[in-house]
Amino acid sequence: MTHESGKGKKVVSLSGSPIYQHGESLPWAPPPGEEYIEEISNHIEKHLGPVETVFHELVSDKVHIDVHFVKPTQEFPYVRLVTSGMSDLPMSTPEDERIPKYAELLITLPGDWRLVQKDMEDERWYWPIRLIKTLARLPHQHQTWLGWGHTVPNGDPSSRYAENTKFCGAIILPSVTVPEEFRTLSIPGVKTITFYSVVPLYEGEMNLKLRFGTDELLKRFDKHSVSDIVDLRRRDTAAKRFGLW
Repeated sequence: MTHESGKGKKVVSLSGSPIYQHGESLPWAPPPGEEYIEEISNHIEKHLGPVETVFHELVSDKVHIDVHFVKPTQEFPYVRLVTSGMSDLPMSTPEDERIPKYAELLITLPGDWRLVQKDMEDERWYWPIRLIKTLARLPHQHQTWLGWGHTVPNGDPSSRYAENTKFCGAIILPSVTVPEEFRTLSIPGVKTITFYSVVPLYEGEMNLKLRFGTDELLKRFDKHSVSDIVDLRRRDTAAKRFGLW
């Protein structure tokens, strides 16, 4: 089931959720200045911990995306990577004031994830950074939006992010491993930024979500104790339904 709109073709999945098919990206445009990177950095440090380093983008299109690296601690022994720059521009959201127009993304990795400069040349370690940077830029390149429950495959057809993982797509969700106060940042008189978590998915999980909806996928996550912490060894929670195990 499809209909045409000013933003391209919209397809409805079997679960009734819209599938946004992104066409060619808009022409290159210089990014705006990073007016609120300090506020975002302070917000990260207040709620998640000191920013160890920032992976600065050298060449940008539409928005300038940097990635803030928060080291593991004894209390939370995992790496956190948080974008800044996605929220420099509003997303092209539907006319519904309940849907956040401004967003940033977070991904949570095992504590031993290698993030020194030489490892950034190896896709086995770099792919999570590439993933959140690509997703952060996507709404502005294609005049669309990302929000709760949206899934994005890695290409069409989808392919694994790197040779060390079978993840080939991702879902956008609220993080369950951050303080509640971290989830939004209000810049008075300007905007409110919502921080979403990026959770990598297997192909079967993307298919399940499209067929049965986000709630069914999240039931599977709960059953198998899947959180937004990336675990390369976790089961495909959709596999049982599709007869794979």
